[in-house]
Parts: sequence; structure tokens; C-alpha cells
Amino acid sequence: MTATSAVFAQHPVADTHGPAAIAAAVATDPVTLGWMQGTLPPDDKLVRLSDGSAWRFPQLRWSFSNFQQLVPTLAVARGDGRGLPFPIALRGDIDTLQFTPLAGSGFDGPVSWADAMLANFTDAIMVVHRDTVVYERYWGVTGPTTRHLLASVSKSFVGTIAAMLIADGSLDEAATVGTLVPELAASGFGDATLRQVLDMTTALAYSEDYTSPTADIARLASASGLGAGGVAGDEGGVCAYLPTIAKAGEHGAAFTYRTCNTDVLAWILRRTTGKPLAALVSELFWQPLGMDRDALYTVDSRGTEFAGGGLNATLRDIARFGELMRRGGSLDGKRLVAPDIIDDIRRGGDPERFAPAGYATLPGWSYRNQWWVSHDAHCCFTARGVRGQMIWVDPVAEMTIARLGSHPLAGNGNFDATSLPAWTAVAELLMR
Repeated sequence: MTATSAVFAQHPVADTHGPAAIAAAVATDPVTLGWMQGTLPPDDKLVRLSDGSAWRFPQLRWSFSNFQQLVPTLAVARGDGRGLPFPIALRGDIDTLQFTPLAGSGFDGPVSWADAMLANFTDAIMVVHRDTVVYERYWGVTGPTTRHLLASVSKSFVGTIAAMLIADGSLDEAATVGTLVPELAASGFGDATLRQVLDMTTALAYSEDYTSPTADIARLASASGLGAGGVAGDEGGVCAYLPTIAKAGEHGAAFTYRTCNTDVLAWILRRTTGKPLAALVSELFWQPLGMDRDALYTVDSRGTEFAGGGLNATLRDIARFGELMRRGGSLDGKRLVAPDIIDDIRRGGDPERFAPAGYATLPGWSYRNQWWVSHDAHCCFTARGVRGQMIWVDPVAEMTIARLGSHPLAGNGNFDATSLPAWTAVAELLMR
């Protein structure tokens, strides 16, 4: 496997399920292994993008918390305001909370919350209940000020901004991509509507298979600047690569998860507003929410943000964004997102269009505005990213969970069996 194609690839340890996964998580702690430690790390402890080691397990347990040391980035400014504080009242009963995982978890019976977090190779996790932090914990090289790669959690910021521009009349969801960005008119996106791009019902000759070294997601990563080694022709960056993607089928027929949709959305946002994506995220979220730290977007050779997976931020700051969405678009007296937009996300997309995608751990779910929607009794919706990045919003339990991870396997379906019932169990505990 080449360095470039190693991006997102699966790197299983001896066992990534059950008790063996707990032992593997402890053994691969990046501090214990000494990756990039000291003023002059030894050669055998270096982590680099150029040789693909930043995307190999267990080195990625360090790199996911340190991509700003590996690639160029663009700041999402938090402004001059003070960070919006979270009241803190930590509970001692969450680590010992027992719940039963779904089939395929590798556990024979109930497991504790603390063990489940280790088994899922968690780097950091926070639970906020009724505006108050009730749980916060960090592992490895990740801490409260660490700007961790959010991977595809990045998409939900872009989708929310697009929905806001549709709501205020700046964009028409029925407009075709080719009319919004003429450079894409001849591509597979040309006759897709903005709504189809938002909900990922575009029909494209593009593969998001993280297990394949030749999948198109590796090409997109290379064009975005997050790939190692580069691919000939990708020097022009994301906006040179996107027009090469062809159509395959009929738009609107079915949901198919493809990161390239989000980078097309970002191109539309830039063209509509005349602003970089980093500036939009700063103005609409980071500054008014009083985030603790500037976030960082990884950028390509032209300085274009990787919208579909390149945002890096602290655990506390993404929890603030999750709380904004849970509270219907208002936080600390500030109305930032119209309630109708939140309601639209909670209602979700069409589960029948979602079902053919075959997500065994997400039966009855859908996708709307770049958010995953559960359609459960609590109207939960979530932002999800490879290797365990997550914002979970539970409106009924009045709970938000933010999680950062560095799992050996890319797709969240590899550990949903342990994580999804954990979120349900802690919600039930907090509602007692």
C-alpha cells in the first residue's frame, strides 16, 4: 500500500472488540509508546505525513491530536471575547454505569462505561446535561486545549451553514450545482440540486470505501493536502479535483455517503458569500459562542479548506456547538440558528432512501443537512467522523455528548455496537 492510499485505511490490532480491545487501547497509548516525545524525538518515534505514518495505527493515536504539526492550516478565529464557561458538576456514577452492548461488540455481557470508552480507543469525551458538564475525561496526548482532527464531524458545520443560507433566502435548495458553481456544470454534480448535495443523494462515480487503497476518498484526501506523497494531477487542490468526478445513475434516488459532497457545498458557500469557509465558521459559530480556542482547518496547496474532514477543534468547543443545536439554535441568550433549521434536522431525511446504504447498526436512520438522524424516541441526531469523532445531541434527555477518538478501524460501524448503547444508557441515567 502506498503512503497516499494509506489514508483512512484499516489497521487492525490483534482484536478490536471486547476485552482484548481494552488491553490494546492501553498498550497503544501514544505517551506510553513515545511517539514524537522529547525535544528531539528518535527516528523510530517520528510521525510524518510524507511517509504515511501519520495515518498508520498506532501512530495515528498521536497524529489525530497534532495535525497542525504535520500540514498547513487556516485558523477559525475565536475573536477577542472571553470563552463561554460551562458550569461543571462532575458525577461519579458514569464510569461505573453498566449497559449491554449490541451484538458483535465482543463482550459476552454488560460492560461499564469506563471500559467501553477504552475499548473504543477514546481520546476525549464530555457529557453535558442541562447546560452543565457532568463528565469530562482525556487519554493519551489529548487534553482540554488539544485541537483534535474532527474528520467528518466537520461536515455538520458546513451543512448547518448551508441550511442557514437557504433559510435566509441567500440560497435556493432547488438550484442546481452547475448554476451555483459554473466550474462544476460539466461534472457529475452539474445537474444535482443543492438539496441533493446536502442530503448526499447525489449519484456519482465515486467510492468512499475506507478499506480500499484505490478508493476515490484517498484521491480526495490527496487533493486536500491530507494525503501522503500526493497523486499526479492533484497539485491543483480540491477545486481542481471535484470537477473530474462523473455522474453514475440518477440524483435523488438513494443516500450514498460521499465526502466530496461536502467540499462541493463549501465551494457553493464561498461563491455565495465571498468568504472563506474558515471565516464563515468563525463569524457564525466560533466568535458568538465564545469558543476557548481558535479552530484549525487543514488546507490544500491553494489554501482551500478541506471542508469534508479537515476541521480541528477542542472537545469543549465542539460540545458548545452540540449544545447550540440541542437548545434549538440558542445558547447563553444568543440566537444563532433558526429553530426551524434544527427542527428540520431532527425530522431527518427519508429512511427509505437511506436504507439501501446498508448500515447494519443504523436501522431506520436517515441523513439531513449533513447530520445523521436516528428517528428514535428522543429525536437524537449526530455528527460522525472516522475513528470515533462524534457530537451526539439528545433533545429529550437534554444531553449533548462530544467524543474524540483514534480507533484502528475507520468506519464507526466497527464500534457502534459499544458506543450507541452507551449514549442511550447515560441518557437514561441522567433522566432518573
